[in-house]
Amino acid sequence: MGNENVVNMEKKRPPFSFKGYLRGGIVLFIIILLFILILTNLFIVKENEYKVVRQFGEVVRIIEEPGLNYKIPFIQSITTLPKYQMTYNVQEAEINTKDKKRLIIDNYTVWKIEDPKKMISNARTIVNAETKMAEFVFSTVRSELGQLNYDEIINDEKSSRGSLNDKVTDKVNELLVKDNYGIVVTDVRMKRTDLPSENEQSVFTRMISERESTAQGYLSKGDAEKNRIIADTDREVKEMLAKAEADAEVIRSEGEKEAAKIYNTAYSKDPDFYEMYRTLQSYKQTINKETVIIIPFDSPYASLLKGTQ
Repeated sequence: MGNENVVNMEKKRPPFSFKGYLRGGIVLFIIILLFILILTNLFIVKENEYKVVRQFGEVVRIIEEPGLNYKIPFIQSITTLPKYQMTYNVQEAEINTKDKKRLIIDNYTVWKIEDPKKMISNARTIVNAETKMAEFVFSTVRSELGQLNYDEIINDEKSSRGSLNDKVTDKVNELLVKDNYGIVVTDVRMKRTDLPSENEQSVFTRMISERESTAQGYLSKGDAEKNRIIADTDREVKEMLAKAEADAEVIRSEGEKEAAKIYNTAYSKDPDFYEMYRTLQSYKQTINKETVIIIPFDSPYASLLKGTQ
């Protein structure tokens, strides 16, 4: 019975087919290949970039929004453009000022791609866009500085460079918009303003002379202010002394008046004593060790000296 079951099972099992296994392997291979193909043609757009989809070299779409995207295999290709701000150092160059002086200027520019389609159509590459932008910056800076005198540029007190940067930025953007380059300049800054080597020493000498002249002007103003303060103080002191002396005279006169009143009251009580006191006071004022006095015999002095009075 057991042998019969084994025989029946073997009769039911399908015969081995090589073609069937080969067909299944091909299908699995195609599925894996398609999966790899799909994965290799997926691409991610980041927040700080543009993705440019080209088909046979021509731009067919530009993706700005971040996320996952897909391109057609073998037909389309992807290039990346930055969306963030970039810095470009403009090559230093020599310009002439309004008063025919020479200067070497060095600028840098902050810029970004605003319309990638226009940028690709007219500038083709970032390098070409920067080159054209640098030409506009240089021509604009040369034109603006050419309207200023040398001293107005290098002298910090007279410098107009603060507003010059804004003017240059606006004019460069106007030129870029006019030619549809699809880029915008957010800032143009002058890093340094140097002199040609042959002019440096003469300019430094003149700058030193100007600084010395300015310092002398400050010293003169300081001396004048010092003299004014001294004069004002002396006048105030004299006024205070005069007022004090006047007040002292009033107080002194009132004191003498009061003293005379007291003397009169005291002396009126004993006129003889007062007379003797006045006589002794006169002795004190007129007689010293070297004094020789000749007095009449009947004078009050003689009477006092003899003790007869």
